[in-house]
Amino acid sequence: MVTTGDPAARRTSALPGGVVGGFGASARAADEALALIPGAATVLLVEGITDRIALETFAAAAGRDLAAEGVLVAPIGGAHAVRRVLASMSCAAVSGVPRPRLGGLCDRREEGVFRRALTEAGPASPRSGLADLGFFVCVDDLEEELIRAVGVSGVLEVFEASGDLRAFHVFQRQPAWRGRPVAAQLYRFVRSVSERNLAYAGLLAEAAARRGVVPAPLAGLLEHAR
Repeated sequence: MVTTGDPAARRTSALPGGVVGGFGASARAADEALALIPGAATVLLVEGITDRIALETFAAAAGRDLAAEGVLVAPIGGAHAVRRVLASMSCAAVSGVPRPRLGGLCDRREEGVFRRALTEAGPASPRSGLADLGFFVCVDDLEEELIRAVGVSGVLEVFEASGDLRAFHVFQRQPAWRGRPVAAQLYRFVRSVSERNLAYAGLLAEAAARRGVVPAPLAGLLEHAR
């Protein structure tokens, strides 16, 4: 349920691609994306909806329409689903369905999961560089990449413009977070509500794009998808 007192959460009803947050959103997005794989020329496998929102936002800021290019950004519902997705794509290829060109994005802690799945599916050897295969790794995850790209002061400006600055200051005064580094507070605040996380994936990507900064893993993946 979207919290009515959270301005960022209320905006999730109009996210790119018709994404709506709430219970089951990740599973629904994964099912919808995976159903589209057979018709795509290029498929970018990402862990979740926020990755898709950020990638599509950066692409749009660069004047690109990924769908028109035949590029599908497919949130798979978590890193551990990548093995099943790659296996299903291999089965489809055996049945005569052309396999699309692959790429992807994962968090640093899930790099091993992606590497093992790609090795089992055939595209990778244990020593393959993931970037050579079109797979890129966030350090440490998407939200940290976006916060680093925008900077602390920039994120606070986005909070203020979105009506969330007061809520963030209240959050900072919570005993568990009082006195912690501001970057860590920003990270936790953004991720503390799923709808807020969805909204700020796009808002922070827009802010980074305005500054001419695209996190390296996302830039690499978008370049791979050309």
